Amino acid sequence: MPAERYAMSEIVLRYRVILEPEEDGGFNVVVPAFPNAHTCGDTREEAIVNAREVIELMLEHFQANGRDIPPSDAENAPIVMVNVHPPAA
Repeated sequence: MPAERYAMSEIVLRYRVILEPEEDGGFNVVVPAFPNAHTCGDTREEAIVNAREVIELMLEHFQANGRDIPPSDAENAPIVMVNVHPPAA
């Protein structure tokens, strides 16, 4: 789904976000729909905020490079869900 077809307020995408606890505290964040997206957080809340930010950056990168945005992948996943808006055209 090309991002330029959607204005920011028209659609909300949902992506699975996996929070992996680190041995020394904090969380590593994995976003299966965006394997090249890397982030972390000292707390669960910070990790979720950072996940949202990295997904939004990936969406902007996909749009700028003419790539299709991955579809929502969170339908059957009982993991933390992050809602993001695709970038405006």
